[in-house]
Amino acid sequence: MRTSLEVADVFRAAGPAYRTAQSGHLSLHQLKVMSAIEHCRTAALGGHVEACTDCGHWRIAYNSCRNRHCPKCQGAAARTWLEAREADLLPVGYFHVVFTLPAEIAAIAFTNKALVYDLLFKAAAETMLTIAADPQHLGARIGITAVLHTWGSALTHHPHVHMIVPGGGISSDGGRWISSRPAFLLPVRVLGALFRRLFLTRLLQLHDAGRLAFFGSLAHLADRRAFLRHLAPVREKRWVVYAKPPFAGPEAVLAYLSRYTHRVAISNSRLISFEQRGVTFRYKNYRRSGADRQQVMTLESDEFIRRFLLHVLPSGFHRIRHYGLLAGTRRKDSIELARKLLAVAPPPEDGAAEEAPDTRPPCPCCGGHMVVIETFTRWQQPRAPPSATSLIRELAP
Repeated sequence: MRTSLEVADVFRAAGPAYRTAQSGHLSLHQLKVMSAIEHCRTAALGGHVEACTDCGHWRIAYNSCRNRHCPKCQGAAARTWLEAREADLLPVGYFHVVFTLPAEIAAIAFTNKALVYDLLFKAAAETMLTIAADPQHLGARIGITAVLHTWGSALTHHPHVHMIVPGGGISSDGGRWISSRPAFLLPVRVLGALFRRLFLTRLLQLHDAGRLAFFGSLAHLADRRAFLRHLAPVREKRWVVYAKPPFAGPEAVLAYLSRYTHRVAISNSRLISFEQRGVTFRYKNYRRSGADRQQVMTLESDEFIRRFLLHVLPSGFHRIRHYGLLAGTRRKDSIELARKLLAVAPPPEDGAAEEAPDTRPPCPCCGGHMVVIETFTRWQQPRAPPSATSLIRELAP
């Protein structure tokens, strides 16, 4: 039985007043996300009744909303995604590279999410592929899995892309695998300089094409000269590109990906309390180190909801993307070639399609197998349960 605090609890209690106060300022997509989270695993979405084949114990299981912003729905989605990626892993070290936008650009991204987030992906990927292909560096075609995060630990707007990159790639002629150094992939200062140039050049092109929108305190940036003045400081500063040491094997890569690919702005596990004064949660203060990094923050309910909704992605926007050797239709052939060049046996061919595993939790009374005995539609409740004796008789083979 659920006992911990959830984001859904905050939305159900404070959401109606927030929607009223922000009427006309919330997008339809944000309203749909709020509704999905509020109704997730409640009678509003329907569900089914499960019964134990051994002791007859029964329980109600309500349907999930499956919204990608819902903290409760990402576990199953992550497991499914990871199973599909497991066959792509190679027996090499994997690096974690992060590309971050400066605060001046993040402000522009906030009102131009689809365009600027897409540009962030493309500029970061092109930077990695270009520098990796340079013979002065790695001289190889690499593969990239990229994941967009738009938040800082305190729910502030902080767009950045996490990349998982194999430690090496295929030579330009396709004849050999070129390994990176054990603890070094590509120079981050070189990556940062090219990323800055590519991003700013294309951002200016978007502005010249009249595709960027500016509101409030940024409305003056619609003028090209004002826009150039705004960008002048970021042309001089160093853009942050961070590379972590390689993971210790493919299993560690999967463990990492399971934490990052389907993460939302804040997980339910970080919530501490929800009271009249607001929502209290744990966050990391990256300006501190050691035990002081873990801190606690309390936000008023409206501010908590506002910050959460900052990170609702545009409808249809892909937050996980693949580039280079892992891109699209070339993925299978590229992985096959990489395995051949690394002298690694291909994964075993799938046999006959196996029945999907039963992921329902076992019976809490006896540990027995639970089966679905009834389904019910939205806003409906199941019928009264039958007696344990009749259930066992009905479920017996």
